[in-house]
Formats: sequence, structure tokens, C-alpha cells
Amino acid sequence: MTDLASWRLILHGGAGRADPERADVARAGILAAAAIGRRVLAGGGSALDAVEQTIRALEDDPTFNAGFGSVLNGDGEVEMDAAIMDGPTLDFGGVAAVKGLRHPISVARALLKEKPILLAAEGARRFAEKIGAETCAPEAMIAPRRSPSPGVDTVGCVAIDGQGRIAAGTSTGGIAGKAPGRIGDSPLPGAGLYADPRGGVSLSGVGEKIARVLVAAEVMHALDGHPAQAAAEHGMTRLAFIAGDGGCIVLDREGRFGCAHTSAQFAVGLAAPGLEQPLAFLHRSEIDPALLG
Repeated sequence: MTDLASWRLILHGGAGRADPERADVARAGILAAAAIGRRVLAGGGSALDAVEQTIRALEDDPTFNAGFGSVLNGDGEVEMDAAIMDGPTLDFGGVAAVKGLRHPISVARALLKEKPILLAAEGARRFAEKIGAETCAPEAMIAPRRSPSPGVDTVGCVAIDGQGRIAAGTSTGGIAGKAPGRIGDSPLPGAGLYADPRGGVSLSGVGEKIARVLVAAEVMHALDGHPAQAAAEHGMTRLAFIAGDGGCIVLDREGRFGCAHTSAQFAVGLAAPGLEQPLAFLHRSEIDPALLG
């Protein structure tokens, strides 16, 4: 039975530092994406649908380092990573170092029921063409650079729907000037994201640091005996251990939100039945502690 009063959604637009002149732009983008996810869940849609649609909105917004807003690699090209995970089934789909995919998160979702769970580069492009996903010339993904840059990074979302199903996702353009073919933590389960019946987590930050200490796995283990906020803080303690810069969002099976970061700022949005409208924040200190569990 679906309980439309029990859904929750949390999203992030990346860890880093938003220039004061662009802070309002970042907040607006977070609110717009959260509203899309909210409509899916309030209408009885699945957590997977909500995560995918929320991230698609962020991929369309050049404010964020994902999809159309992705930074350029060392060759001046856009290469993107994205992944999504279905908590009840542990199905996982990811794409890495892809070019010319309008919505990498949707291609990642299409891999959930396929034999390969992670496809990279040309293999992912061929799969996208096979399933009829939106493709374009790689250069068409280069957005006009905004100045000053809002300074936001990898995007992600975690949702729980009215049936208690949990999903998590990420999407990113990676690090500006990165070596072509570089893959960060975002498409790696246990590093940049994870979801299972205990809850879900999505991260943003320096992938080489996050992957070294498997932050998403650390958060999920912490959920065995702690609520979402404590698990998020534990994850950032592990990241700080290796001097990593980043942030994480968490939802546990009880629908409690968690948010923590070691970066100067972390763009986050919340939506829930008890909130008349989605909320957006650029720092953990802006969030009412009563909203976190």
C-alpha cells in the first residue's frame, strides 16, 4: 500500500564554494530540481523516477557541473560520469567518461536490468544509441561559461517513495582540466553513492579522495546503528581523515535526512510532505537541526 505521507527527497548541487554573486542562481537551480522530484513522489511515483528526473533537471542547468554544465577536460572536451542505484533490488547502473550524452543519468538507469552494470566511453555511447537515448555531437555539450562561476560540483539525489523504496544517484562532469578518460568516485558504488533497504547516500567532492576511503560504504555501515545525520557526519570524518574536500546527503529507512560536508559550502535541497515547498541551502549551518535526523 502506498503512503503518500511518507516520501522524502534530498538532493545536492555539489560541494565547493558558490561565488556570492551566483549564490541565488545555485539556490534557484536546487529549488527547481527539487520541485520536479517532489511532483513525482507526491503523485505516487517511484524513488527511481524521482532521482532520475531530479538529476536530469540538474544536468540541464549550466549552473551545475553535470550534463550541459560540465567542466572541460584537458583536451577541452566534456566527459561525464553518472550512476543510479535501486535500494530494494541492489540493481546498479553507471556510465563513465562519456561524451555526447544529453542525460547521462538516464543512460545509467537503463543499465539497471542489463548484464553490465557500468559502461565507459564508446561502449556507453553505443549502448545509448541502441536504446534510443538522447545523443548529440560532443561539442554540443559545451555550455557557455558563466563568469563568475558558481563553483558547484557533482550533483546527486536520494529519495524514498510512498512504498518505502529507496534510490540514489549521481552525475558529474568531473574535475576541470582532468586527464581525458579520468573517472572519479561518482559512478562507483560504495564510493560516490549507494542505496539498499537501510537507506541511501550520494556524495560530491574530490573523487580520488572519496574512492580511497569508500565514503558511501562507510555511511551505509554507520546506518546499521545510527540515524541519517550521524551516518553523514561519520562519512565526513572518514573523508577528513584523508584530507578530502566534499559533502554527502543521506536518507535512512525511517525517512530521516542527513547532510554533512568538509567543503566550504554544499548546495542542498529538501522536499517532504510536511514542507509546503522545497527548501534550498548552501551550508549545513543554514539547515534547521529539526529537519535532520
